Amino acid sequence: MVSIKDVAREAGVAISTVSKVLNNYPNVSEATRQKVNEVVDRLGFVPNTVAASLSSKKTGRVALLLKLNLDTSASDEINMQYISGAIHKAKELQMDVITVFTSMIEDMNVDEVTNYFESQGIRGIIIYGITTKDKVLHKLIDSGRFKIVVVDAPMVNESTSCVGVDNQKAQYDIAKKTITENKCKKILYLSGEDNGYVTAQRLEGIKQLCAEKKLKLTVRCGNFSELRARELTMRFSKNNDCVVCASDLMAIGAMKALIDMDIFRPVCGFDGIILMGYVGKQMNTVKQDFVQISERAIEELNRLLSGESGRRVIMPHTLVRMKYEDIIR
Repeated sequence: MVSIKDVAREAGVAISTVSKVLNNYPNVSEATRQKVNEVVDRLGFVPNTVAASLSSKKTGRVALLLKLNLDTSASDEINMQYISGAIHKAKELQMDVITVFTSMIEDMNVDEVTNYFESQGIRGIIIYGITTKDKVLHKLIDSGRFKIVVVDAPMVNESTSCVGVDNQKAQYDIAKKTITENKCKKILYLSGEDNGYVTAQRLEGIKQLCAEKKLKLTVRCGNFSELRARELTMRFSKNNDCVVCASDLMAIGAMKALIDMDIFRPVCGFDGIILMGYVGKQMNTVKQDFVQISERAIEELNRLLSGESGRRVIMPHTLVRMKYEDIIR
């Protein structure tokens, strides 16, 4: 059986160079890349990870594509739940899973990304947190080269499904609950990133509610940042009687600002992260089951790999009031 050492020796390069070529790393000269690929083809070399997948009875090898946010640990909690759910369901369905972070492919064009995934033996991809500015990923989805499930983005075609909660309805529901309980009339809404699909959907939810109830709405971009939400709350909360946030992290920042200002305003969030229970004040929020969402994404990817067409899958959400007692059980 041909090994990677055989390829390196025949091509006259280091084993690490062969690995870089096989994984489509950009920092390899075109001449070296061609030489290594020629040897790979001539010797019939198949990378061990791919060979193991192909020789097993597994449905296929899939990639979980996630974004790392170095500015906050809150997204780490969500990503870990996503990974946990995907691995659990993939094991049940005998699917081989690898985790890829967007930082690993951010400098690649769509052809390079395609080659990278194909070199790993990837047949399907779950994309978490795609935004409108992720043009290469949009092209990858449009190409139809892979079966793809996007989480929290309304993107569907023949080979692509989307899985997630109904963000517009969920935002409407939690805002209505909080506003009704406190008889609020003037709403400060802290939205997420400008380029986020969930940002637009949740914004539509609060706009719909305020239009129906004839409430005054002030919208400011909190960018899913605790610090930014704190700053905006300090500036605008005195002229409003409720703060509705498009994420729990922003709700935490808003509540901390209100505590420091020594004024009361009801605050609600979105996501249901554990950190909400440590603020010291109870807040309403939308509870998403990220483990369940990721399990469903794996099931949907398995369905696509079986030859079915893409579709939209709506996951349930619940409205909860986060308390410290709930998160320590």
